[in-house]
Amino acid sequence: MLRRALAPFVVAALFCLVAPVSSQQRGRGAPPPLPEGSGRELVQAKCVTCHQTNLITNSGGYNREGWDALLKSMLNLSADEAPAVLGYLATNFPEKPRPAAVVIPGTATVSIKEWMVPSLGSRPHDPLATPDGAIWWTGMFANVLGRLDPKTGAMKEFPLNTVQSGPHGLTNDRAGNIWFTANSKAYVGKLDPRTGEVTEFAMPDPAARDPHTPIFDKTGTILWFTVQGGNMVGRLNPQTGEIKLVTMPTQGARPYGILMNSRNVPFFVDFGVNKVASIDPNTMAVREYPLPNAESRPRRIAITSDDMIWYSDYSRGYLGRLNPTTGEVKEWPSPGGPQSQPYGITVSKDIVWYSESAVRPNTLVRFDPKTEKFQTWIIPSGGGIVRHMMTTSDGNLVLACSGVNRVALVEIR
Repeated sequence: MLRRALAPFVVAALFCLVAPVSSQQRGRGAPPPLPEGSGRELVQAKCVTCHQTNLITNSGGYNREGWDALLKSMLNLSADEAPAVLGYLATNFPEKPRPAAVVIPGTATVSIKEWMVPSLGSRPHDPLATPDGAIWWTGMFANVLGRLDPKTGAMKEFPLNTVQSGPHGLTNDRAGNIWFTANSKAYVGKLDPRTGEVTEFAMPDPAARDPHTPIFDKTGTILWFTVQGGNMVGRLNPQTGEIKLVTMPTQGARPYGILMNSRNVPFFVDFGVNKVASIDPNTMAVREYPLPNAESRPRRIAITSDDMIWYSDYSRGYLGRLNPTTGEVKEWPSPGGPQSQPYGITVSKDIVWYSESAVRPNTLVRFDPKTEKFQTWIIPSGGGIVRHMMTTSDGNLVLACSGVNRVALVEIR
């Protein structure tokens, strides 16, 4: 558990030591070459065996302290290797301007505890709070699911059967099984934590190549999931293994975060366009709700008890609320400004909580819909892009701090 702040400007995961190059080759065209300089060959050997060079060249850069903190969460370098790698990166990829974190005081009090996950460079992606008090995460680059007991700090990782699965989203069923989406290998998986056994449910359509976020319906019998690049939403019956897919009516919609409302209707956001959408659980007919600004790119979703849909507008730096009954949309500028990139979002006791993923350091943001007031906190490790968060059964929050290889528990007092 971390009790002190590391470099607050560590924002993005760049390195891994556990996944081959092919699992990271999602871009188009040849990756850019690294510039000449002392240490280049060592960086090529240690870093580019895991991912393409564009994750380094497009990182936005760090100062020397930032690169040092990031490297320690991603690689085991020897005493001889570390100075050379650090010197090369700090010299060739210096820190570029990023929005500063804006701290707004308020009446709420939180305590943020963070834990480094066992596999360096695993890029924990989505967190899951289970009824037994555990915190789970997907080790996307490490090809594992992980479990943390926050009371004792004990951790355990569960390896997956298929290499380079790219585990992404997480949810659990009522029997205690952990379900996940294999973003790189086109299947939905079920882990039995008691035995470690993993069952895979392959996508029936090759176009559904990257299942993204899963969620069980209110009955616990049907698993819904988004397929981002495949531009689909899917429904899985765990009893029969049957999967049904529907393609989005809007090309390039890229369905992303998904949740169920109180009426057992799945709502999700279309990250590729300026839309929120829902799907009829019986007919699988999709309804889209256009957002008023064409530049909006909602990324994650939260739902309050009145079935209002809250979204993080990643591209414009706004928090938004959609009334699906009337179509009315209201938005509030995020404290960190238009470049703050709001990302992970959840609701606890009808208070909206979300993260600003581009400010340095990342912030945890609280928004009270009744007073329309914000309060913010700095995430101790810097956050490293908090991609997703979830509310625990007792109203606290769990976070996946992807770029700094950590999971976090936010206790709200």
